[in-house]
Amino acid sequence: MAVSPVLVVKVNDSVVGVRARLYDDFAEHEIILNSVITYWWANDLPPAKKFLELFDSVIKRTINEIMPHKILNLKYDVKSNLSLEEASEIEINLTNVDADGVGFKIEGNNISLSGLKKIDDDFESKDFSFTFDQSIETPDIVLKQYKKMQKNQNS
Repeated sequence: MAVSPVLVVKVNDSVVGVRARLYDDFAEHEIILNSVITYWWANDLPPAKKFLELFDSVIKRTINEIMPHKILNLKYDVKSNLSLEEASEIEINLTNVDADGVGFKIEGNNISLSGLKKIDDDFESKDFSFTFDQSIETPDIVLKQYKKMQKNQNS
């Protein structure tokens, strides 16, 4: 029986941790929410939308460090209290992750974030649901570097 790689996502206070593990090999990265949200606010960027872009990128990087791959397929459902451009709260349910056809077991697939955007006192919540099903490609030059990095670690 083959061992499936594992992707773990955890939210503690204002940190989102992403960890990928295959056998004894692992990689881990954190998103420090206070820092990035402050940047997004200062530059008038939509925090919920920017968080999802960053989340995708951190998952891709983390998995590439233990298992260099060309294509990462991510599928997740998002619920928000407004459109992603305006949302102050989002809930993410990560449903599928695979790298070049190798599926990951997902732990901590549900995460909730609030306080992403300041809202008015008379704010009226509306529920929005989105499904993201995307394939993210690793450029050849980057893939070559991840493979080289992995080879050096195993030497």
